[in-house]
Amino acid sequence: MSYRVALNFEDGVTQVINCLEDETVLDAAYRAHVKLPMDCSDGVCGTCRGQCCSGNYDLGDEYLDEALSEQDAALGYVLTCQMRVTSDVIIDVPASSSLCATGPVTAQTKVTGVERLGGSTYRLTVDFDEPMAHLPGQYVNISIPGTAANRAYSFSSRPGDSRAHFLIKQLPSGQMSEYLSERAQIGDRLTVEGPMGSFYLRESDAPMIMLAGGTGLAPLLSMLRVLSDQGVPRPIHLLYGVNEPDDLAELNVLDELAGTLAQFTYTTVVVNPSSGHPAVGFVTDHFGSIPFASEGADVYLCGPPPMVDAVRTKIRDDAMAIHQLYFEKFNPSAE
Repeated sequence: MSYRVALNFEDGVTQVINCLEDETVLDAAYRAHVKLPMDCSDGVCGTCRGQCCSGNYDLGDEYLDEALSEQDAALGYVLTCQMRVTSDVIIDVPASSSLCATGPVTAQTKVTGVERLGGSTYRLTVDFDEPMAHLPGQYVNISIPGTAANRAYSFSSRPGDSRAHFLIKQLPSGQMSEYLSERAQIGDRLTVEGPMGSFYLRESDAPMIMLAGGTGLAPLLSMLRVLSDQGVPRPIHLLYGVNEPDDLAELNVLDELAGTLAQFTYTTVVVNPSSGHPAVGFVTDHFGSIPFASEGADVYLCGPPPMVDAVRTKIRDDAMAIHQLYFEKFNPSAE
């Protein structure tokens, strides 16, 4: 039996390895040609220390307190030379991927769908030659055919699926926008590099507040799909903001998720005050619609920098009682 171990390096690269039952994570990494930091491999020096933020494991008792104190162990810090996992886990490694002789994976894909969802959003669908392991919420760099450029987009699909989806905002001078609107053909080959990013779903029992601006919905959809598969009982509410009603995308997917996640609800918000939409303004104007906003929720926030900054300011100024805040800003690339 084996378990999946996601190693998150400090430069944002994630490497997923398989760890056999009763095998240490350090040994599994070396078997996968990933050179995690280490000196002694005996639980003495503490060089291989990381932090496990999801999953179950056994640390045993064959290490020195100087290498890992009882207090640090209680906070999820681990020694990869000692830990043996008993489930899939995620470990933050305090080193760059290049220092560990690894890096992003380069994969080949085939375009199987290009669909304009209305307004300014495209859905790009690709089939991977070999599925790419990633965490729900992470992104990849996608090459633009006919150019030397690539652009970063978050998966909106489940991790490990051979067919992946991405939400892409159309920009008047964007190279990816021009490709999707004028040149894209079914069967085109795209090179994908990743996965990357520290914005991903964490294991927790706290209620969840999700805040999406435009195509910032994509990584949250990936998280929601995983939560739906797990059948988690956590209350979850999504505030999804766009400029115009036509910019709202994947509402059918959100409705499906609301049918499979018993405690998932969502509110769409449109900036344009003359749109006639039920909820207008910014997502920060509608925090009062979240029934559990004061119950110490985990907050997942993804959108353009002004929106992310406004939400963080409101949380701070209103002294909101949140448990954890995870966020990712994105800047559309255009010439």
